[in-house]
Amino acid sequence: MINRHTKNKLKTAGYFIKRLRDSNFETLRVFSNYSEADPRKWTILVDPTRSSVFITCFENRPFKGEYLFTFDDGNQVFRQGYILKTDSIEVVVRKLVEGGVGPRGGIGPLNELNNKDE
Repeated sequence: MINRHTKNKLKTAGYFIKRLRDSNFETLRVFSNYSEADPRKWTILVDPTRSSVFITCFENRPFKGEYLFTFDDGNQVFRQGYILKTDSIEVVVRKLVEGGVGPRGGIGPLNELNNKDE
């Protein structure tokens, strides 16, 4: 059971970026200065030289205290408005890899997801 006092850091841009970079994904912080009234918390760009997937964190969606992530790659792999609600960076990484967004140079601790069925 999850401790109610444990804060999930996945909704913070710095932690999210660090975990993706630890998995060898090229990641850039795009914007994190949205207004208080805006439900968006931050936006990052993953794999900017190939897939160019924007991931935006929304806070208090769908309910207060919850958050979700949208993936936008110009409707190339992820359908328009693709939403992922998760507390796990491993789920985020798996979705990126399944969508063909791979770690830099094809190496990294989670690259075996790419070669799982070979």
